Amino acid sequence: MEYLKHSWRHAADAADFRQDVYMRVLEAAKTKRPDPVKPFVFAIARNLLIDRFRRERIIPIDGVPDLAEIDVASDAPLPDRAVIARDELRHLQAALDRLPPRCREAVVLRQVEGLSRREIALRMGISELTVKAHLEEGAKLLINILHGQLPEAGL
Repeated sequence: MEYLKHSWRHAADAADFRQDVYMRVLEAAKTKRPDPVKPFVFAIARNLLIDRFRRERIIPIDGVPDLAEIDVASDAPLPDRAVIARDELRHLQAALDRLPPRCREAVVLRQVEGLSRREIALRMGISELTVKAHLEEGAKLLINILHGQLPEAGL
């Protein structure tokens, strides 16, 4: 009880915490008796305190009249990350531009537009096996180009 009273800001809640600790110890003891008991009980008490603290920090969405007043970090990337991402996109576009035209078309349809092999085959007027070959060749070439190795013969 002293641990609970000392660790929580409202000493009056200590009795409730004690009951919660007892319940969790009882549930755990149904499957296996904890050994040693004292560290187990204190670990449960600590975890309960942490859980209660986390729950109290949650602000209900209907409790805030104006969401614009909440000081929340923006989801927008930081300027340095935006520059890095644009640079990576330019590098990827340059690598895609170096692929053979049909291979590039298959890779873009699959990776950018998210089409299945069957849909790509229908759109390009080729068989699914040919689409598979284009995708495999495109992946190999992109890996070679992006990692600074010379592309294989055929470019």
